[in-house]
Amino acid sequence: MLTTPQVAKRAREQLVEVTRLAPDTVSSIRREEDGWHVALEMVEMKRIPDSTDMLATYELLLDAEGNLLQYERTKRYLRGQVEEK
Repeated sequence: MLTTPQVAKRAREQLVEVTRLAPDTVSSIRREEDGWHVALEMVEMKRIPDSTDMLATYELLLDAEGNLLQYERTKRYLRGQVEEK
């Protein structure tokens, strides 16, 4: 059985391979019945200053062995953008 850090690493590596984007952070990991749900923040466009970088949230579904089954970009935003909830 995979540990949470192993799932994070596998998710990051596989999404980088598919998108060729630079990873920023893992924002969530959730174990589900048949696998894992992972949200990753990726740098879509590097800018100067860094606070204006364009980031995106990607939602991934991995099977129990950590293999990428599907992914979807769910949000784009500027690094310095503050979101109120």
